[in-house]
Amino acid sequence: MRRRLLNVIAAVAALTLILAACGGNNDNGGGTSGGGTSGKTPKVGVILPDTKSSARWETADKPLLEAAFKAAGVQYDIQNAQGDKTQFQTIADQMITNGANVLMIVNLDSGTGKAVLDKAKSQGVATIDYDRLTLNGGAQYYVSFNNVAVGTLQGEGLAKCLEAKGKNNANIVYLNGSPTDNNATLFKQGYDGVLSKMTQYKKVADQSVPEWDNQKAGTIFEQMYTQQKGKIDGVLAANDGLGNAAIAILKKNSANGEVPVTGQDATVQGLQNILDGDQCMTVYKAVKQEADAAAKLAVGLAKGEQQTAPDTIKDPESGRDVPSVLLQPVAITKDNVNDVVADGYVKKSELCAGSFASKCAAAGVK
Repeated sequence: MRRRLLNVIAAVAALTLILAACGGNNDNGGGTSGGGTSGKTPKVGVILPDTKSSARWETADKPLLEAAFKAAGVQYDIQNAQGDKTQFQTIADQMITNGANVLMIVNLDSGTGKAVLDKAKSQGVATIDYDRLTLNGGAQYYVSFNNVAVGTLQGEGLAKCLEAKGKNNANIVYLNGSPTDNNATLFKQGYDGVLSKMTQYKKVADQSVPEWDNQKAGTIFEQMYTQQKGKIDGVLAANDGLGNAAIAILKKNSANGEVPVTGQDATVQGLQNILDGDQCMTVYKAVKQEADAAAKLAVGLAKGEQQTAPDTIKDPESGRDVPSVLLQPVAITKDNVNDVVADGYVKKSELCAGSFASKCAAAGVK
């Protein structure tokens, strides 16, 4: 009887150990190493925002992220929400259902972004904010550029262009990015920090462009131009798309080239406007560096590996210091357009097509 009892106790103890070992494989995704476990196939889901705010999302970020994930041998799913908040959430749900254990997002706004990040975390999925910080979103990591520095370069660039045209007393206007994009807030912090200290410049209009919509930007700038009776000497446009919208109105009024316009993203269109003399500068953000840094974090998280980030940024709503990778932007004028081509971000065949061949040659594009 005693021997039989000892055998039963031994069997129960063995079963307890087996159950404990099985339980140890649960994926809680709660720490900085969350997301990947030995029980899950590493898979990264990426949601890009749209194709309207900038051409970069589809022409640069998507192929660069794809290449990085392929090189790492990690499964991935990259989709674009096309500016639709409902679609953004639907894509996120599908990615989680289909086994993504890391979710990287470029939010459309912080409200939608937070809902998606909260859902991911509740499912044990690791999270990364890519390019735009989701306020109070609680993503484990944030990968972007130093966006205040982007704005600083824009403000300094506009000031240099106005000075070059001898406009010592100038009326300037701001075409800011979307009010729901924290990056737009940071850009403005940078350029306003420069221009507000220059008493020779008078800011006569200051307006944000909903959803970075270029068509709306054109309407807004035309209203500014009419209200100021054409007396606008400089345009701080937050990116190349908004800048091009302003340039179109200036062309309509035969004022293009006379009124300096800034930009950002170093798009083919923006660089061609610079070669034409209609845009005075843009800001180049080496998206490959950003995509590679984000992919490295995502791959590590998907495999359940501990990750670190060299920087932090304070979430202004939650007060949390978010582990971050913050890269440095570069100002681009006609003098160094070739740097963007040499870096492989823009193809010479696209930039220098047709009538731009001679302009590229004059600017030293190789």
